[in-house]
Order: sequence, then C-alpha cells, then structure tokens
Amino acid sequence: MTTLFAILLFVGTMGLSLWASFRVKRVFRKYSEVGTVSGLTGAEAAARVLAAEGVTGVSIEAQDGLLSDHYDPMHRRLVLCQENFHGQSVAAVAVAAHEAGHAIQHARAYAPLQWRMAAVGATTFASQIVMWLPLIGMFTGFIGTWTGLMIMAVGWGVIMLFNLVTLPVEFDASRRAKLALAEAGIISPIGESSGVDRVLNAAALTYVAAFITSAAYFLWHLIPLLTGRSQQE
Repeated sequence: MTTLFAILLFVGTMGLSLWASFRVKRVFRKYSEVGTVSGLTGAEAAARVLAAEGVTGVSIEAQDGLLSDHYDPMHRRLVLCQENFHGQSVAAVAVAAHEAGHAIQHARAYAPLQWRMAAVGATTFASQIVMWLPLIGMFTGFIGTWTGLMIMAVGWGVIMLFNLVTLPVEFDASRRAKLALAEAGIISPIGESSGVDRVLNAAALTYVAAFITSAAYFLWHLIPLLTGRSQQE
C-alpha cells in the first residue's frame, strides 16, 4: 500500500507540473503571435513601466533560453529571453511587465519578496537534501527510517514555505504588471488586456503546482512521524 501511494504521489505531482508547464507554453505561443497596438518590444514596455513607477538603476538585458525571464535583485537586472526582449507581442510585453513588477517590489521593499530573497540559501540546501538523502540512505543504510523521514520532512517543509511565500510575490507582480500596462497605454483594453491576463494566469499555475507538489511531499514524510508508523517499520 505504501509503495502504491508513493507511485501515485510521484505520478500525480509530476503530471500536475507537466500540465502547468504545457499550459504556460501553449498560451505563450498563442499570444506571441498577437501584436500590440503600441508596437513596443518587451524591453521597451519594461522600461516604460519602471519609468512610470519611478524605479531607476535597473538594467534590462537579453539572454538565450525560452521563458528564462527573471529579475535578479542582487544585481538589479531585469533579464528577458530573446523572444520577449525583442518581441512586440502581447506575450512579450506581459512577461516583461511582470518582471518589471518584481523590480518595483524590490524598490518598494515588498515584504514577501524580502522573505523569499532571505530564504534562497536555505531552500537551495533543502533541495539538495531531498534529492540526495534517499539515495544515500538506500545505498548506505546508515540513516534510520525515523531519522530519514524527519530530515526529509524538514527539507520539504523549507521548500514548501519558500513556494508558499513565492505565491504572493508572483501574484502581486502580475497585478502590478496588468495595472501598469493599462495605465501606460501599452495595451488596449479590448482584446490585448484579456491576452495579458491569460499569459500571466497561466504562468501563475506553475507556481501553484510547485507549492502543491512540495506540500504533498512534506505531508507524505510528516504523517508517518505524527502517527508513529515510522517506528513500527
């Protein structure tokens, strides 16, 4: 029974992540073919959003890799993939404005973003733990069941909390993006606005999927500790 649940957990969470990834790519491709009335590129849209919010000192750079867009708070860089940096589509300006939203959060000292930045190191370490501990325990036998479950529960708990904090960060960045794009006249309220909504909502699903996955694995390792099942094995 335990093995069956483990297989269902793996297949279910993997399926959820793949579905979220497939959906965001499909929506992105669709709206990459829809131009905006303003004709601005993603880089130009991001620059206009930042200027409208009075945010300065943020560089906007291009890099290879589809949907590799991100904001780097350590170096105050807004990084866009080549398609979004140069693209003049609804998808390009939506993603660019979203990343500009993170830069605005940083400038405004948005608390959840500060929490996420502070937790990056611990989360990276926890990710390594949950990846390698099962293999170490399997091949060495040095780690007991209870100890292994406890370490894994703590590791997944850290990842779950990081993903939980990420949700308001991402939703708030999208909210700022939609508002800024509309107020700056970068997108039209008819047609283009709904496209921006769909692109950003699809992207948000990947973060929801990540949180659900981490929460499921956290509970999977925590419940045996709470019920005492681990000490009976």
